[in-house]
Formats: sequence, structure tokens, C-alpha cells
Amino acid sequence: MKFRSWFILILTLFFTAFSAQIKDPVKFKYDIKPLANGEYEAILTATMESGWHIYSKDLPPDSGIPTEMKISGDNIVPVGGTVEVGKKHDEYSEAFGAQIVYYSNSAQFKRKFKLKDTAKPGTAAVEITYQTCDDRVCLAPNTLEFKKAVSPTGKIEESKTAETAAESPQKDSATALTTAASDTASIASAAASVQKLDPKNLKINSLDFNNPLTDCGTVKEKHSENYWTYLLLGFLGGLIALLTPCVFPMIPLTVSFFTKGSKDKAKGRRDAIIYGFFILLIFVLLSVPFHLIDGIAGNIFNEISTSVWLNIAFFLIFLFFAGSFFGYYDITLPSSIANKSSKAEEAGGLIGIFFMALTLVIVSFSCTGPILGSLLGSAVTGSSNVPMLLTFALAGFGLAWAIVFGLLALFPQALQSLPKSGGWMNTVKVVLGFIELGLALKFLSKADLVSKTFLLKRELFIVLWIIITIGLVLYLFGLIRFPHDDKKPKISLTRKLFGVAGIGFLIYLIQGLFPSEKPKLQMLSGILPPINVSYFHKEGDGILGMHPSHDYFEAVQLAQKENKPILIDFTGYGCENCRKMEEFVWSEPDILPILQNDVVLASLYVDDKEELPADQQTKIDMGGGQMKKIKTIGDRWSMFQQVNFNNNSQPHYVLVTPEGQVINTPVSGYMPKEDFKKFLECGVNYYKSKK
Repeated sequence: MKFRSWFILILTLFFTAFSAQIKDPVKFKYDIKPLANGEYEAILTATMESGWHIYSKDLPPDSGIPTEMKISGDNIVPVGGTVEVGKKHDEYSEAFGAQIVYYSNSAQFKRKFKLKDTAKPGTAAVEITYQTCDDRVCLAPNTLEFKKAVSPTGKIEESKTAETAAESPQKDSATALTTAASDTASIASAAASVQKLDPKNLKINSLDFNNPLTDCGTVKEKHSENYWTYLLLGFLGGLIALLTPCVFPMIPLTVSFFTKGSKDKAKGRRDAIIYGFFILLIFVLLSVPFHLIDGIAGNIFNEISTSVWLNIAFFLIFLFFAGSFFGYYDITLPSSIANKSSKAEEAGGLIGIFFMALTLVIVSFSCTGPILGSLLGSAVTGSSNVPMLLTFALAGFGLAWAIVFGLLALFPQALQSLPKSGGWMNTVKVVLGFIELGLALKFLSKADLVSKTFLLKRELFIVLWIIITIGLVLYLFGLIRFPHDDKKPKISLTRKLFGVAGIGFLIYLIQGLFPSEKPKLQMLSGILPPINVSYFHKEGDGILGMHPSHDYFEAVQLAQKENKPILIDFTGYGCENCRKMEEFVWSEPDILPILQNDVVLASLYVDDKEELPADQQTKIDMGGGQMKKIKTIGDRWSMFQQVNFNNNSQPHYVLVTPEGQVINTPVSGYMPKEDFKKFLECGVNYYKSKK
């Protein structure tokens, strides 16, 4: 039994490693359903792996690749257009500057047709073109074809072509593509393959990515985890909330109640720890309704994040929060709720402790409400998995309170080291008010982008932040006051240091007002409007002043002439992560000169829809009745990537010599600048040392 378990484990690891590069996260099933009036309905059912999605047919120009379904065949007449069925996700993409619609988990694409001659059978061939993406990479657009025979009696049968494919063994996609490409023509060496590209001769033996010339510059794939980020943000928000006038004065009173209110000191401390746990539990329970809403209303949070009016509502709410923090009014829950909770404390025991914790949460709402509202707004516009993000954020918030109350109950002598209550707590609230103003503009910008009015340009957004920062600095140095400030406040050293930090941030913001070919203020990416929503933006040729080749074989000729290595950039017009790499990584001052001077850049667009000449188009049997069509330039480079590098994700970067040898291990996806620089410098320096 042990041997068999180890054998199965080894086989699993082997096949996992073998298939780690070529990704095939979408499976299609083809069915035909007879309808009334002699019509039929062709149905393609797509099933997607977790985390992956495909786009709808309804996308704006120059964004993602829309899914397109066609139907044709002998004795077949299409009726109407494509109908989509599934749970739609509708959101604004800052990288594309457009509203995008996509499906995850599953979707159906349907087209009606009828027989031209109702007395004769027909063959219904459907063709679907689609692109698959996750939050890191986009796979090359794929075109599949399915066929079924249709008889006038309504009987549906597999066509001969489909039957032949189904009878053959199911192949691994990378193996099928490599075999098909190599079987159709002889394989020339890379050094001799600088010629007109033949899509039937895509495999180049020298491009052996498994055996690069050097092993330096290897970059491990990294997957960010938003949940822990929100837990940390919630924890920091909880610590800040503890410093506000609504909460801080209650810390010594509450801890003293548990440590002095009972003759049994151990029991008192235990009750205080339970009190802290109940605080954590209450904040976590606040996220439960959002899980229920998500389950009932489907993609409601995607709709919220991309709704013009709801983003404007968030903008106004944050302004309202800011006014509360400035001291012009208080945000409180109805007093009856607090009174009922306070009376319930008299029950004693665990129930009494729970209602003590609930009372604390309720009476501190005027300070904690705006902070929790900020977490809610950030989560709603930051991800489609809002309920879980809120659970982590609220857990972090409650954890901060639980730790403080619990530790102080265990070590009550530490209470003496806490600062005394005073005007500094109001300073914390006012500073939070300025932060709320800045965050409010993020929602206004989102509404502006979604509505495509583009009134809130990047420079105007920065100017408004500069004004807010100036107000914050003036307040920290005591030059302006708010209702609850002392008439003659004493400006502490800490307050002055924060004021100096505000001046530094002000200087940082000002540089974003000046036009530049390279993006600035990258620390604020995701908050500021995109760089193309600008008073200074002009459409120009090239990327960051570069004019890459769009043909690998042309790049080889240029590399041989200039004696430089080639950087193959497998990219796509609809690849969001590709644009992020170009804007935030390529543009860096220690990256751009390498791209401009030390390599020949070959940007191969795997979603280029320009059709190849008819004699260069072909089909490849994928098994199971699926035929991979090679009919566009994008199909050609997608195939080139798969058969030579066993990879179909973008962005994907490969450094090769002019003779067609892979220098170091290729890298994929959006990555930090340091990792991309390590990859580039390794390959370039190795090539220079061997020239």
C-alpha cells in the first residue's frame, strides 16, 4: 500500500511538472438541440478552471479579445446571432480604459440554424475564437472547430471528421502542436531559418528553453495574496481607531474593570481576554451579511465597483466621513441600540461580557464608522471577492483591539506607560479627515472613467491632492484649526515631524504635474487616473520611444547585423498585464536603457487579427473533435510560442542569441522591476562576455 501511494504521488508530480507550462483552463462541449419550426440550436458550453475567465462577445474596441462564435457547413443556414448565457462580470479596466465584460466558471454560447434543403442532411460546423485570462496573465487567443452531422429527422450524429478525431488518443496540447508542426515540413536550424515564415515550419530545434546557455537570472513565479494584505490593512486601521477620542479613554477603564473588579485576579484577566475575543468575533460577524448578499445577488459587487452612481455615492459618503472627523458633526448609531446592549450586560457571565464588547463597538461608531467605511469602499472597488476580503479586513481590525485589551489585562502595569488623553486624539481624527478627502477623489475618478467623461484628468486629480496635502500641513503646524481643537494648541515634535513628512509628500506630488514620456508617481498607481487620461497625452508610434519588430525572423536579421541578443516579447493588444509591464517596469530608468541599447526587441502579438494568406492557413487536430485553426498572424505567433517554449501565457519573455539559442530561462507574467532587471542583465551580460 505504501509503495502504491508513493508510486501514485510520483506519477502525479511527474505529470504536473510536464504540463506546468502549457495551460488549457477552458474546456468546451458541443451539443445541438432541435427546436420548433425546423430550426436547431448549436450550443457550446465552456467550463473554466477556478481563477480563469473568458471575455464576452460585447467588448469595446482596443480592449480584450471578444469571444466570437460562427456556424457554417454543408446545407446549413445560420439564423440570428450569438446568444450568451452565464453569470456576467462587468467591470472597468484601467489598463484598457474601457468597460469589460467576462465570464468565469462556466458559460454557454448559442447560435440557431436550419437546413437549407430540409430533405437532405447537413453538417453543422461551429468555430469559436476566445481568449482566456487570470489576474496575472492572458493566454493567446484560441480558435477551435467542432462538427456534428444533422439529419432531416432531427437526429444528431458526430460527423466523420469529428469521429476520426475522437477515435484518436487524447493528446497533450503541447505534444499535439509540436508533432503537427514538425510533421508537416522539415525542421531547419535557427541559424538558417532567416527566411519567409511558413506556419507549417514553426519548430526551431535550437530554441531549447530546457537547456539555456546559462542558469543565471532565474525568476520564481510569485502570486500575491490580497487576503493577507487586507488583514494587515484592517489591523493598522484598528490600531489607528484605538487612538481616537471615542476609544482611547475607554482602554484603561475597561482593563481596570476586569483587573480590579474581581477578587480573583486570574478570573478577571481571563474575562478580559474573553472580552477581547468577543470584540474580534463581533467585527468578523459584521462581514456575514456581505457573504449572504454575494450569494443571493451574484455579481452585485462587480456592479457596485463599476457603477457611476454608486461610485459618486461613495465619493459623497467619504466627504461626509471627512466632515465628521473634522468635528462639524458626529456619526452615531441610534441611542436605543446602545441602551439595549448596555442593559444586556447585567446578565453576567459570558453573555454579559459579550454585550460589554458589543456596547464598546456601538458607542465608538462615530470614530470607527468612517474607518470601517474606508475598508468597505476599498474592498468593493478592489476585487470581485469582496465578502472574503471584508472578513479578513474586519478580522484584522478586531484583532488589533483584542490584542491591546488582552495584553493590557495580562500586564496591567503597562497602563501607566500609555499617554494621557488630550488634544492629540482630536489631531488624529482631523488627520484621518484629510485622508478621507483624498480617498473620496478615488471614487470620483472611478465614476469619471466608467462614464468616459474623462473630466478628472490625471493632473487635475494631482492638483486636488496637492490642495488637500497643503491643508493637512497647515493644520499640523497649527496654522488652521477645527471646531474641537484647542484655541492655542501646543504643536508637539511628533506633529511637526508629520508636517515635514507632508511637505515631502507634497514635493513628490508636484513632479506629477509636469509632462514626461515616462510615467511618474508609480507609488500611487491604481489610485491616480491612468497616464493616458491626461492633458499632455498624445498618441504616438512605438513603445516608450522604441519601435520593436513584430516578426521574429526579421528581428534575427537585425540582431545579426547589430550583434545583439533578441528579447522576444510574447504580448497581445488585449493583454492588461503586458501594458502594466510596459508602463511600470519597462519605463524604469535602470530598465529602459537596456531595452533601447542592448537588445533587439521583438514584440510578437499573439492576438493580431490580420489574416494570413490562404496558402499559409492550416488546421491542427487537437483530439476529441477539436481542430486548432491557424489563420491569423496572432495564431502564427501563438503557435510559435507553444511549440518552441511550451508556454501560452502573456507576457512571456525569452532572450535568445542571433543564432537562435536560448540564453537563460524565460520568464512570464507581471513581475517586480528587480526580477525583470535580473533576468535582462543576466542574459545581456552573458552574451557580451561571449561575443
